[in-house]
Amino acid sequence: MEFVSYSDLDQLPASAENLFASGAKESVFFSRPWFENLVRNHLTRKQNIQFIGVAEDNQLLALLVLNKAEGDHYESLPHLYSSLYTLLIAETDSQAILGCLVTGLKSLPVRSLTLSPVASDDKQIEALQYALEKAGFCCSRKFRFYNWKEDTKEKSFLDYFAQRPSRLRNTIHRKQRKLQREQGYDIRLYEQDDLEQGLNDFDRVQRASWKANEQFADFVKGLAHSLAGVGWLRLAVMYVKSKPVAAQFWFVVHKKASIFKLSYDEGWKKYSPGSILLTYLMQHVIDVDAVEEIDFLTGNDAYKSDWMSDRRERWMLHCANTAWKESSNKSLYARVKQRLMPGRG
Repeated sequence: MEFVSYSDLDQLPASAENLFASGAKESVFFSRPWFENLVRNHLTRKQNIQFIGVAEDNQLLALLVLNKAEGDHYESLPHLYSSLYTLLIAETDSQAILGCLVTGLKSLPVRSLTLSPVASDDKQIEALQYALEKAGFCCSRKFRFYNWKEDTKEKSFLDYFAQRPSRLRNTIHRKQRKLQREQGYDIRLYEQDDLEQGLNDFDRVQRASWKANEQFADFVKGLAHSLAGVGWLRLAVMYVKSKPVAAQFWFVVHKKASIFKLSYDEGWKKYSPGSILLTYLMQHVIDVDAVEEIDFLTGNDAYKSDWMSDRRERWMLHCANTAWKESSNKSLYARVKQRLMPGRG
């Protein structure tokens, strides 16, 4: 068993696919398509990506995707749209794997390690924190944000919708009838066919919405193509007289649906096109995709409590290498002593 480090995704051994495939079952943010797009469409010259892990007989047993910042500080590869992070690790002999990983991190050396955002109940992160603390790191956690979600296992859309507040249900039914009666509308779901058309219309809605122009347009477009290629994309656009008035970007991975981006044309606000489109996609992922969980990802916006029943916490784990600090202090003390007492010590 040995500590390994790679500077490029393509350098990873083929066995890395097992870790990514296992991670994708938990979250799209742990999947290879996510990291591939992150590397391809987000990294800047200031970022120094490191794929750090443990291998044995060319089998990758653990993997941390990190950015090396100045001063030997390491952090989970940062992006505004990253809603979850974890350690990818094989299920066998995790204690030995973690021991090897931590020993390797200390030898790099690592002055500090910051992982964010992580689930409050992530067992892999808890085990890593314990191993780091045992090796002399001082670890602390800080709250990052809330995450709303809904358990839809063995539920139909009618079951789910019946549990929503009556105010929400009545509003949506009324707005649907009003829009259909006064204007007429239709919804198109883009998964892979005609994806460029869907992305162009998504962008048109975004520019007409209350949101600023997309800061990470290449990243979003690249992610859509990556997810469409493996059947995970759900991009829906609502049209009124052929004009796109609302658009939403979701993904469905291993029975989990994630609501990634929402927008609507403010000129059509009185019809609540965003809520109508959200209802459409809720019905699709529950009744067609048969998802067992719907995740609203980042944020504690008040309206999310109407659509979701449960709220979770996401945290940041920060671990400082106390041995590095002690050795630095000793080195500083030695240099000061040498200056004060030349020829001695």
